[in-house]
This record gives sequence, structure tokens and C-alpha cells, in this order.
Amino acid sequence: MSEPVRLSKRLVEQLGCSRREAELYIEGGWVTVDGVVVEQPQFKVEQQHVELLPGARAESLEPVTLLLHQAAGMDNETARLGMNMTSLSEAHREGVRPLHGHFTRQACIAPLEPGASGLQVFTQDWRVTRKINADLRKLEQEFVVQVRGEASAQMLERLARGVTRNDRELPKAKASWQNETHLRLVLKNPQPGQISELCAYLRLELLGMRRIRLGGVSMGKLALGQWRYLMGTERF
Repeated sequence: MSEPVRLSKRLVEQLGCSRREAELYIEGGWVTVDGVVVEQPQFKVEQQHVELLPGARAESLEPVTLLLHQAAGMDNETARLGMNMTSLSEAHREGVRPLHGHFTRQACIAPLEPGASGLQVFTQDWRVTRKINADLRKLEQEFVVQVRGEASAQMLERLARGVTRNDRELPKAKASWQNETHLRLVLKNPQPGQISELCAYLRLELLGMRRIRLGGVSMGKLALGQWRYLMGTERF
């Protein structure tokens, strides 16, 4: 009976490729062991059937950006660790190849303020990080805000012109009623506490807030706790 060997070593022996090429094939999800994709080069094999899938490319993984519907009160690291193969949105699985490498080195950018839920952005792509950090002050963010109380259309219109509360200038915001208990708010670069201040100005009690859009990217129909890939056609 032969000794177990690393999957990468077996692939080198079968293909005559370099060890690095073997690792890239494996990490790219192009190698199966007895018909099951294995992405760990150090995985030990014995007599199992190892095969390279059609279309395989020995290339480093392209960096990806993940969009999560994060629960209120959850810290970013817990949220990041909760993204895996099983929490990918059912509605967004077609045409994507989730790989374990997509969940490593993910950084949270433009984080939600504490207590908010909704769209949270994680990325491996330095270009996305640079874009959002450079443009954050001018990117619109859209929220659905749950409130208690009443405010007239005239009061909401005032927010678009800019208002002050307790001698503090609040950010301009476009506001409209979504229904009797939820406001839709659009504003740029809200700082922690400012949405609460806007609600207080309107004499509304803030019960919860959910971010649904950052710049040109909407969360879409993501269930709480589920995530999807940023599509190539989407731009912040």
C-alpha cells in the first residue's frame, strides 16, 4: 500500500508541471479527487483518482468583492467569518464558482455604523478599496429607516436643504416615506449618529436602520445573513 502524498505532488507526477502550477490548479478549483473538487494542495491522497477538469488554468485567483446582508449588532469580523459556501444567496449562484480562496484576506470597507444592518462590503481587490476610500465623501448611501412618529412632507423636504440641530449642521438628505413606519433616506457619507440626529430633528423615534445601497451598488434581494459576489458590471 503506497504512502499518502500531497495532492500537489500527485498532480506534478501526473502532469509533469511545476509545483507552483499544481498549486494554482488546485486552489483554482480545477482538480477533483474521486470526482470531488479539492482546493487544498496539502490534501493527502493515496489510490484515489485525481483528475484535472476541462478548461483548467494555472492562474492566481482574481480578487473578488463580496456583498453581505449583515445583521444589526454583529461585529465585522464575525460577519466576515460567517460568509462561506453555504451562506451564498440561492438567487445568486448561477454562473459563479465559489472558492475557498475567495474568503481569505477579505477587508471590510465603508463599514456600517454600530447597530445598523444591511449592505456590508468586503473585498480582496485593492482597486475597489482605493475607489471607495477616495470617493466615500461623495458617494450616496441609501437607507431604509424604521421609525415611530409622524413627519410631514414639508419637514422631509427641509432635510434636502440642510438643517441644524443643537447648533450642529446635519448632512443634507433626500427623505420620503416608504410606508407608515419606514423612511427612505439618501445622503452622502453619514457619520455615526447623524441618521439618529436627522430623525430627532423630524421628531421621530429611530427604531432601526438598514443600508440598501452604496454609490451605484445596491444590496439587491439578499436574505439576512446571505452574501453575493459584486458583478463585473456593477460600479460603486
